[in-house]
Amino acid sequence: MRSDSILQGRPLGVLAKRIIPCLDVNAGRVVKGVNFVNLTDAGDPVETARFYEQEGADEIVFLDITASVDNRETMMSVVRRTAETIFLPLTVGGGIRTVDDMRRILSNGADKVSLNTAAVRNPELIARGAEEFGVQCIVVAIDAKRAVSGPGAPVKPGQAAEGELISKVGAPVDYEVFVNGGRTPAGLDAVGWAKYAVSCGAGEILLTSIDKDGTNSGYDIELLKRITKEVNVPVIASGGAGTLEHFYEAIKNGNADAVLAASVFHFGKFKIKQVKNYLSEKGVAVRL
Repeated sequence: MRSDSILQGRPLGVLAKRIIPCLDVNAGRVVKGVNFVNLTDAGDPVETARFYEQEGADEIVFLDITASVDNRETMMSVVRRTAETIFLPLTVGGGIRTVDDMRRILSNGADKVSLNTAAVRNPELIARGAEEFGVQCIVVAIDAKRAVSGPGAPVKPGQAAEGELISKVGAPVDYEVFVNGGRTPAGLDAVGWAKYAVSCGAGEILLTSIDKDGTNSGYDIELLKRITKEVNVPVIASGGAGTLEHFYEAIKNGNADAVLAASVFHFGKFKIKQVKNYLSEKGVAVRL
């Protein structure tokens, strides 16, 4: 891993901020949608990852958005072929339910695993993964959405067995955690869940705003600020990048340690080098 490993906790301002393309993979193809739906084909994952390495990406994230049993072997093949092709840190998520699942993904060449639905349903999985592979390998992905009735709306009961440890059902929250690819409300406060996940052993948080996903309207800065204020591990901002200023705002105003994007890279609106040059001109430390 690089010198600013997440083992060191949250990177300070002098350490480089990371630019991370996200490849949502469905049945072996990269896809992109809006608000987690209306998917459009965006290419071959291995070739796309190779291209982004050449473009100057700092890491690559693969998320298997279908995560069905039928597609699992396909995803392993994609991970293996990608790891053999690129020399960037590779994070893989989607359908990881056990420590053995983590082991298979890591043994196929991934550097980190991303846990989402399974972590909500069984937070002990975070701790077991961190103990087995180290916290630097464990990323907890949080898909969050503003409460339907606005700030202060009550969270509905969810299926998370450990929910009482994070947020009492009915307590006022502004952002709710969703699972199953953003389709199912979990009944958890996003800020409380982030803190609890870190206490269980999460070495990094991948924070996606469902409201902003694919809209190109900017990251959810308020959500970012709330999470980054409460956890001492790196937070990756995801969902909403549409302009160069949006990347800067996520870092400067949202205190993100890394910015993740998909559609603006996949469909050629920006090159990663453009983003890095822009951030560098604004005084943000990046690897050029």
